Amino acid sequence: MSQQTIKQQARRTAREMADRRRKEREERERRVIELAERVMVAIGERGAAVAETEKRAGEALRGLTEHEGLSLREAVEWCDERITVREATRLRRIAGGG
Repeated sequence: MSQQTIKQQARRTAREMADRRRKEREERERRVIELAERVMVAIGERGAAVAETEKRAGEALRGLTEHEGLSLREAVEWCDERITVREATRLRRIAGGG
């Protein structure tokens, strides 16, 4: 085999290896991007779900205090003290009540 042929084969092999590695990196990057997007969508959905449920909880607390005449502390006691008065205050603010 001539020196020229050996060099040509070596270049071709090197290019093929480089192409294969580039394709593998591109495929991995595509998978990473897709998974990162799924994480971000799920986090966004979680945030929206939390915001909606906190708003509903705040509206219910407003109902207990404004319509049923309970103090905020009493309303918290009716909720089996699963939330604090501070948390109840925050939830009422979210729902638009002072």
